[in-house]
Amino acid sequence: MKICALLVLMGLGMSPSMEVRAGEAMAIFDGKTLDGWEGNTNNWRVEDGAIVAGRIERKQPHNEFLATKRQFGNFELRLQYKLEGTNGFVNGGVQFWSQRVPNDFEVSGYQADLGADTDGNLYDESRRNRNLVEAKKETREKALKPGGWNDYRIRAEGAHIQLWLNGEKTVDYTESDEAIPRHGIMALQIHGGAYTQVQYRNLILEELPADK
Repeated sequence: MKICALLVLMGLGMSPSMEVRAGEAMAIFDGKTLDGWEGNTNNWRVEDGAIVAGRIERKQPHNEFLATKRQFGNFELRLQYKLEGTNGFVNGGVQFWSQRVPNDFEVSGYQADLGADTDGNLYDESRRNRNLVEAKKETREKALKPGGWNDYRIRAEGAHIQLWLNGEKTVDYTESDEAIPRHGIMALQIHGGAYTQVQYRNLILEELPADK
């Protein structure tokens, strides 16, 4: 990723579209609107330059996802998240190479998990329904900033998936099932069942060259 471009984009929080070309870093959230995204806008909203869902004083009834309108192949994504809440499974996640489940509120695909002692895990949401890789407890405890802004870096290239939490690598995974799609939507999650609020900001994506 070109560092200069990354710094400029994070400073401006702007993007005219989601037309990302290989080798270029671009904000996929403009910091002001949900242009380029789709989901329940009675819950998902923009506040102070962040995408926000849920409210601390209200129980989130079920999982909800805000998804990109376009799909992505190989990529590297950097973002920040902040999760707060009590009384339940306080959790969220960043879906990638995913798709919406028809006639349901779920999204199926890979997830960079967060919250409820899952930060840094690679989970397979609504598909195999299990952790593909669990971050080491000592790595998570060293890296995580509970209740604060945390940096997530997600790199998916061919069968190879890597995650970093606040600069600490937590996942280095190679997918063995060739039938699993290596393209799809991105989506942000708020997990149901808790009094919780999740925020996401500074979503900067670099689209990587396609597999040869």
